[in-house]
Amino acid sequence: MAKDFSPLPTLTLPRTTDLVRLDQRPHPPIGVDSPALSVMTDLKLVNPIGIRADADLREAHQRMVSHGIRLLFVHDDDGSLLGLVTAVDLLGERPIQCMKEHGKHYADIQVSDVMTPRGRLDALSLSDVAVANVGQLVATMQHLGRQHALVVEVNPSNGHHELCGLFSTSHMARLLGQPLSFIRVPQALSEIQYSLLHAG
Repeated sequence: MAKDFSPLPTLTLPRTTDLVRLDQRPHPPIGVDSPALSVMTDLKLVNPIGIRADADLREAHQRMVSHGIRLLFVHDDDGSLLGLVTAVDLLGERPIQCMKEHGKHYADIQVSDVMTPRGRLDALSLSDVAVANVGQLVATMQHLGRQHALVVEVNPSNGHHELCGLFSTSHMARLLGQPLSFIRVPQALSEIQYSLLHAG
């Protein structure tokens, strides 16, 4: 088959040869009217970084640091999503609460103890995201009081929902060139009561 094609020319790499950096790659300017998909991390193109629920917090933190990320997808042996764990979950109050409530040592706390389980996660539909703009995404993140938003679509072959995208306010802020920081405000009385009961 190769004989049907002509080879490409090669060049000797000069002394001034650098590795391209992701943050230096040119990209079109992003504004609030840009398509929402332009600021979404496409998990069909970028391999999602996951961790098992029984991993300890040190391993989870090391994985975040080594990949330069602040969120890990928690999964089982079959690849089913069990939940999410963020840097805030690892470094915030959840490990302290776990030690107080369950008498565990820090080294014995597992990702499953501090993650947000799948049943408490919500997501955006890819079909809605595909016709939205960045401004709508910013408004959505602000409304939810979230630093991350998941995107799902249905796999027609088995009817399962598949996680296909992720929005991050820090990523969106870099592309927009402006800070985006949303503080979560409890929306329901039950949520406020839960916070009071489990504080300190």
